[in-house]
Amino acid sequence: MAWPGNPTEERAIHAARSPQFRRGGARTLTVLAAAAVLAAGALGPADAIESDDTITVAYRGHEFTVPASWQVVDLDKDPDACVRFDRHALYLGTPGDQQNCPAGATGRTEALLIQPGSGGGSTVTENRTAGTYRVTADGIIVTATYGEDRTKIQDILGKAGLPVAAAQKGPTAGAPEAAALPADATSFRGEGFDACTAPGQSAMDAWRDDSDYGAVGVYIGGINRACAQTHLTAGWLRKQYANGWRFFPLYVGRQPTSDGGSCGGGCAAITDPVPEGTEAADDAAKQATALGFGKGTVIYDDLENYTPGGSLTSQVLGYLDAYTKRLHKLGYRSGAYGNTSSLVTDLVANKSRVTLPDVIHFARWDGRSTTADSSIPASQWAKHQRIHQYLGDRTETHGDVTISIDRDRLDVD
Repeated sequence: MAWPGNPTEERAIHAARSPQFRRGGARTLTVLAAAAVLAAGALGPADAIESDDTITVAYRGHEFTVPASWQVVDLDKDPDACVRFDRHALYLGTPGDQQNCPAGATGRTEALLIQPGSGGGSTVTENRTAGTYRVTADGIIVTATYGEDRTKIQDILGKAGLPVAAAQKGPTAGAPEAAALPADATSFRGEGFDACTAPGQSAMDAWRDDSDYGAVGVYIGGINRACAQTHLTAGWLRKQYANGWRFFPLYVGRQPTSDGGSCGGGCAAITDPVPEGTEAADDAAKQATALGFGKGTVIYDDLENYTPGGSLTSQVLGYLDAYTKRLHKLGYRSGAYGNTSSLVTDLVANKSRVTLPDVIHFARWDGRSTTADSSIPASQWAKHQRIHQYLGDRTETHGDVTISIDRDRLDVD
């Protein structure tokens, strides 16, 4: 994730690029492109009917009523629009192969992604730790997220006739456990990048052939993971591994503050460090298992930049200590992402008081592709236990495919 940029300015730029149905009184809007109509078959196109306070969108036989202030984004007309859950929006259709996502988006609020689906009946699962509902119904698949207003999402889903009250609870309720990736899937020494959403197959192929990158950071979960991850599946990971890619899985749990780093005021913050750190580790391990990251994998908790000192330092260290201890009990290794001036400083100064993460992923945007840093003693994280995020918020093009990324140098066994 990015920390020194201007999240407010970046959000404004990307909002302007996303299609939004402007509202000027009660009217009906057709929001499906021809390809989507064909996919919908007899169910026909979607319409949006607006009042002063709400807009009701009919999509493949289901109606969703959301506040009129929300964006309504037609992914069939703009497939490269970034599906983000850190702003109020209703996304319709299938996200494209090359979403135009900012590298540093972080946070979680009330939003919905409604995709075409198949099959009958309705199932609803809820991950309370990550603030997410997952719904399958006749002809649709819904991902619904929430920050502080869980009731709002429950109301939207309930009015759409989806049995939200009967939701199965659990981080991966109903998801099968994936076969484990080979042990070296997360071992790498060389150049890597992380992007807000896992790129599509054509993008991964282009970058594999036309860049010097060999590892990719993937965001596997967390209450503050902002971007949708429609490509990130166990099958996608196996395919990339077979093509030579290696991985560093990132988990965006609770943050030191609601407005640190890339949060822009929209992040769920640490309030009760030990139980929240333990809960994050439980969820991270389950998400990792569902994707095929087996025991022994390093799962990096993303902690955005903050001003160290006093109770804030105690909160962060208590959270990360609990996260690390719990991951160890579950058979996983702990990693931590943070800035050299905040998290790294606190960990080095308090190394005798906390259980240190097994690998450090430190952010210093100095343009130096090395894992040595003046803030880290040579004796700490010295045995292939480092990743350096040395450039951030970059837009790069390789093989005619452009992605917004952070650049990383890895030295991890």
